[in-house]
Amino acid sequence: MEPRVWGNEPTPDTPTTRAYPADVNRDSSSRQPPVRREELDAAGQRAYDTVTDSGSKLRASLRGPTGFWLHLPEVIGHVRELNWSLRNREFGLARPLRELTILVTARANDCQKEWTAHELHALNAGVDPAVIDIIKHRKPLEGVAATEAAIIAFGRELFRDKKVSAATYARALQALGERALVHMIALMSNYTMTSVIFAALDQQVAPDQVPLLPLP
Repeated sequence: MEPRVWGNEPTPDTPTTRAYPADVNRDSSSRQPPVRREELDAAGQRAYDTVTDSGSKLRASLRGPTGFWLHLPEVIGHVRELNWSLRNREFGLARPLRELTILVTARANDCQKEWTAHELHALNAGVDPAVIDIIKHRKPLEGVAATEAAIIAFGRELFRDKKVSAATYARALQALGERALVHMIALMSNYTMTSVIFAALDQQVAPDQVPLLPLP
């Protein structure tokens, strides 16, 4: 059985088939065909099992970055461990702020797959739906709490201008502290890497998911 596809769950009104671009593989929802376990050597099969075993903390859907990294099974354990740690461990950012940071990154990169996978995670983590809506529709930050506003402003400026001003950096540092600021930047960097992978592969959402990010 394929590992669970994280994201919004299908409902009776959710389409279960979707027209993909001609070069997108239906099994992977991307331009890459899925890696088959039997095609890997012994070390590769051990790596495959690590990310598909139901008891593994590194378990993940193969429709996504895990499927991509399985083409380089030598590094997948390191990549998955970093992603898992940044997202699940509190190095500085509490869980709601981690999920908010991921949404800021997904929106800045217009990454449909990333946003659709994480919007419900953010809601489940306790992120205010109104704040999610502000990120999704790039609305002004009036009324947003200082810490959340500092993260959103930092991400918007970083991805728009490819740099961060001294004032914006100082605002985020004051709101978060040094350790949480490093955690936030690491999350933005890590999920931007995933966005680049998805853009290169034209990664689509799974057939049983509804895209949640408004894109042209």
